[in-house]
Amino acid sequence: MSDSLPLSRREWLARAGVGFGALAMADLLASVGLAQEAAVRNPLEPRRPHFAPKAKRVIQLFANGGPGQMDTFDPKPALDKYAGKELSVERPRPGSFGAAFPSPFKFRKYGQSGTEVSEIFPHLAECVDDLCVIRSMKTDNPLHDSCIFLMNCGEARQTRPSMGSWLTYGLGSENQNLPGFVALCPGGYPDCGFRSWASDFLPGAYQGTFLNTQYSRPEQLVQYLRNDVLAPADQQNQLDLLQALNREHQARRREEAPLEARIQSFELASRMQLEATEAFDLEREPESVRTLYGPGKQAQQLILARRLVERGVRFVQVWTGLGIPWDDHQDLDTHHRKLAFDCDQAIAGLLRDLKQRGLLEDTLVVWGGEFGRTPMAQMLGGKVNGRDHNHFGFSMWMAGGGVKGGMVYGATDELGLKAVEKPVHVHDLHATILHLLGLDHEKLTYRHAGRDFRLTDVHGKVLHDLIA
Repeated sequence: MSDSLPLSRREWLARAGVGFGALAMADLLASVGLAQEAAVRNPLEPRRPHFAPKAKRVIQLFANGGPGQMDTFDPKPALDKYAGKELSVERPRPGSFGAAFPSPFKFRKYGQSGTEVSEIFPHLAECVDDLCVIRSMKTDNPLHDSCIFLMNCGEARQTRPSMGSWLTYGLGSENQNLPGFVALCPGGYPDCGFRSWASDFLPGAYQGTFLNTQYSRPEQLVQYLRNDVLAPADQQNQLDLLQALNREHQARRREEAPLEARIQSFELASRMQLEATEAFDLEREPESVRTLYGPGKQAQQLILARRLVERGVRFVQVWTGLGIPWDDHQDLDTHHRKLAFDCDQAIAGLLRDLKQRGLLEDTLVVWGGEFGRTPMAQMLGGKVNGRDHNHFGFSMWMAGGGVKGGMVYGATDELGLKAVEKPVHVHDLHATILHLLGLDHEKLTYRHAGRDFRLTDVHGKVLHDLIA
């Protein structure tokens, strides 16, 4: 009795010499995206976009918890007029009630564009002519987790691949010694876990690589980056043997995605030992750069983000508002001010640094949370100085990467509750981001479970008015 493994369907067809069967199998494999994966041995190898891109890479600044639009980038003086009065408006959710709550922060105009920005962002306000502020964002519901998943994965109810995974699937990476997609989170995972950078049904090579940026030294950011027992040559010999065994094993199991992902992870881990130590070492930055970004963890995160995109990483997701989120149901004055102080200089430093290096023109920077906040005060814990969740209208901004700077797009009503002028759904934002990177959101698909999936599902329109 033979001890060989059973033949795969493809091997059986090949040995039987059924030419038309092999052709049919190739067509089927192409329809599910496997033939393309086989043609590109390294799934992160750079690939051509659908058309000429404006941007080559993305830095996503995710403000976890939902910043208040009328406290950041969408001034609402009418709230002063109605202060303390009950508002006859639709509530985003049943528990959302209370009187009009004027922003505790002052706004003023900045730059040649005259865009109004809250006083809690004094450094970022000086970069306002590089920002395209979208004041008419909207999402589907007022629940944190589902809106975080919608903003990051294009789907609120079920697990789906994240935006960074879709981009690396469509474009690959420009550096084969580093991950194509990196998620930077200080202190561990956010409350919603790793799903915001998961690849789900896309091949595992496109999942984001998580780095706990509570730490700063390379060997703390990435475990086992250095081997204190084996010399580099001995490590390479071990890897070569392991990969030879894996490839021999794989030869009998063609197109098994989990096996291929495992092999690729070993290969990437080996290549990272060559470059990650240098890329993650913030001590290599001159004092002038550290001064530009300012002190604190957010500054360290954003310097690292710049170093990664500078070295060819396609998508870097940077989390802010972990531990103390922007979810200010009370003490909004204190908390919003502190959160903005922690990241304001660092974000402005990032934009200036990218611009000085000639990287901002093809690096898209996106800032925003999962939703906004209500214009009414919320009573919580005996205090009436916070805001509840609001998915009807909120603000985000983009900079660089082919968007028009010094621009305000869309508007909410006089209270800041609902998007009323040029409303922008999350699917529209995703379609526009993909377009800026040269990808048609309707053509970037992956066949899974008998249907073609895409980041924008069956929705989304490109916001051409935002594109320079």
